[in-house]
Amino acid sequence: MIPTNRIPTHPGVILLEEFLEPINLTQVALATHLNIPVQRINEIIRGKRGVTPDTAWLLAQALNTTPEFWMNLQTNHDLALNKPKEIKAIALI
Repeated sequence: MIPTNRIPTHPGVILLEEFLEPINLTQVALATHLNIPVQRINEIIRGKRGVTPDTAWLLAQALNTTPEFWMNLQTNHDLALNKPKEIKAIALI
């Protein structure tokens, strides 16, 4: 369920606080393991970049999660950020 009183946490925060910090894994070590640029991991953690399907697959395999976990975090964050100020009901019948 998407929180209504706040923007859902960016997946980069989850990556850092729930995965990297508890196991003392650095961004460099993760990027090296995934064979991707450190900049990609750093930008995700800083909230400057979203998790793409490709990255979701890589994170899922490396961190024993699912790609859906990462994509759902990203989707919920994006939807909340782009919610219209006013949603108008449309009568379809």
